[in-house]
Amino acid sequence: MSALPRSYNPFAEDEEEDVAPAGPGGAGGADRQRYLQQEVLRRSAATADSTTRSLSLLYESERIGVAASEELVRQGEALKRTEQMVDKMDQDLKTSQRHINSIKSVWGGLVNYFKAKPPESKPEQNGAPEYYGNSRLKEAMMSSKEQESKYQESHPNLRRLDNSDNDFNKADLVSPVQSDAYPKNQQLRAYHQKIDTNLDEMSSGLSRLKSLALGLQTEIEEQDDMLDRLTKKVETLDVNIKNTDRKVRQL
Repeated sequence: MSALPRSYNPFAEDEEEDVAPAGPGGAGGADRQRYLQQEVLRRSAATADSTTRSLSLLYESERIGVAASEELVRQGEALKRTEQMVDKMDQDLKTSQRHINSIKSVWGGLVNYFKAKPPESKPEQNGAPEYYGNSRLKEAMMSSKEQESKYQESHPNLRRLDNSDNDFNKADLVSPVQSDAYPKNQQLRAYHQKIDTNLDEMSSGLSRLKSLALGLQTEIEEQDDMLDRLTKKVETLDVNIKNTDRKVRQL
């Protein structure tokens, strides 16, 4: 009398009849291989789309950085014009003090005669000073402005309609040495090439963003020094104006 095994399942025979053979050439193996291929393509497509969106955000950040840099340069122009106006006011004030001394007494006139005249500032060409910011920021802005066309191509609302299949059409333009590193499947190879291209452009974009950040930092530090210098000049001018006003009242 043979005893049944402890793990005996009375429905095991029915289940074995319904399960198809899962060998290398069986239908189960073919379905699993097809499923894995589709899953690889799906994940590759999702990765390519993710890198494309990241690249688009990077271009947008770069565009915002360029706009901020241009605004900072305009602010530097305004500060320079203000400083030149304060210098001109200080020069005019010194001239007024000389005239007040001449009117006040003969001795003051003699002092003014032997005293050196204040240097006259040269008039500005076309009425506006030239201000370009520091060289680092200027070079970073020029480099980033060259990527404006790429930003428009990557933006979802500005993307051209004929650029949808360009990435897959470029798959045949890769050199044989480079193509050996990609899968043989045409669609999967195009996804891998797109991912590599996006990563290379993201690396270059991050480098340009770093240059913009360093240029902005240098420009801000220079404008801080200009603000400190301008503040001291305004305080000195305010004191001189009060002294001149007091002398005029004493005449």
